Amino acid sequence: MSKTIEIGKLTDIPKLGSRVVKTQQGNIAIFRTMEDEVFALHDSCPHKQGALSQGIVHGKSVTCPLHNWVIGLDDGEAKGHDTGCTKTFEAHQEGGMVYLVLDEV
Repeated sequence: MSKTIEIGKLTDIPKLGSRVVKTQQGNIAIFRTMEDEVFALHDSCPHKQGALSQGIVHGKSVTCPLHNWVIGLDDGEAKGHDTGCTKTFEAHQEGGMVYLVLDEV
C-alpha cells in the first residue's frame, strides 16, 4: 500500500536544485532538473552518507558534496567506477504541483 503526498509547487524547487522532505522513512531529497523533471532519492550518499540534497545536479545525476560521487537520479546508482545505491522514490508533477509516493509503514 502506498500514499501520495503533495510536496508543493514545482517553482518552489530551483532548477538544478532540490528540496528536502522529512518523512517517517527518513529525509527524502526531491530534485528538479533543467527540463523540469522531478526525482526523489533518500538524502544520503551510499559512500559516506553525505546529504545529496546539497550536491550539484547535472543532467539526470547529482554529485555528492563530500567526495564527488555521481549518483543517478532515476535509479539511485553510483556512476563510473564507484559502486553503491541509494533508495529511490516515485515523484511526479502535475499541474505545477510536485507529488511524492511513499510506501505506508
